[in-house]
Amino acid sequence: MKSANLPATGKLDENALLLREGRKIVEALGQTFAPLVEVVLHDLTEPEHAIVAIANNLSGREPGDAVTEMGLARIADPAFPEVIANYANRFPDGRPAKSTSIGLKNRRGEYVAAICLNMDISMLAAAAASMQQLVNVPNHAPTPVRETLSTRRLDDIVPLVTDFAAQRNTTPQGLTLAQRREAIRLIEARGLLDLRHAHAEVARALGVARSTVYTYLCDTKGAS
Repeated sequence: MKSANLPATGKLDENALLLREGRKIVEALGQTFAPLVEVVLHDLTEPEHAIVAIANNLSGREPGDAVTEMGLARIADPAFPEVIANYANRFPDGRPAKSTSIGLKNRRGEYVAAICLNMDISMLAAAAASMQQLVNVPNHAPTPVRETLSTRRLDDIVPLVTDFAAQRNTTPQGLTLAQRREAIRLIEARGLLDLRHAHAEVARALGVARSTVYTYLCDTKGAS
């Protein structure tokens, strides 16, 4: 059975295969990450004319242009890291970029090619800043009243009183006078006392007369 590797018919055959496969990767990645990521294939055996393919051209370079400093470092040192991911970079016009460089070696351990991804993060950074501004809520922005955006309903009163009592290990009817006044303040703060028939519903929840609710309310306002 023949080996999956190329036969040893010369260095150019194997290198050409790596470059051919690299072109397909560049094309596929370019389509996947368009338009924000430039993808470049470098032929490291031809440093003066290294670029053989470029997708989503963001840097203004063209096929036939020279290799970058990263490519020169790989050519000079086979021990140079094969993958350098997510490092800060910059396009010629000053836009910030995030780059990843992947070196491709032949069977001899020699660098033959490199696939580089350069993401334009200027638009993303601006969008992130705008989003942060949109969601920012300054702590120093006081409001005259505490507002909730939920719909106020008469049916909310009984569950509110029941939960209030449960947090104090008792029932609505078992609340002390001070606790009932506190419950009234809570109901009023939620804006529920402004609803029609609210006082009667509060009286029913607390198990007291409606007139008693008015008394609690007056006492609460007097205490404040």
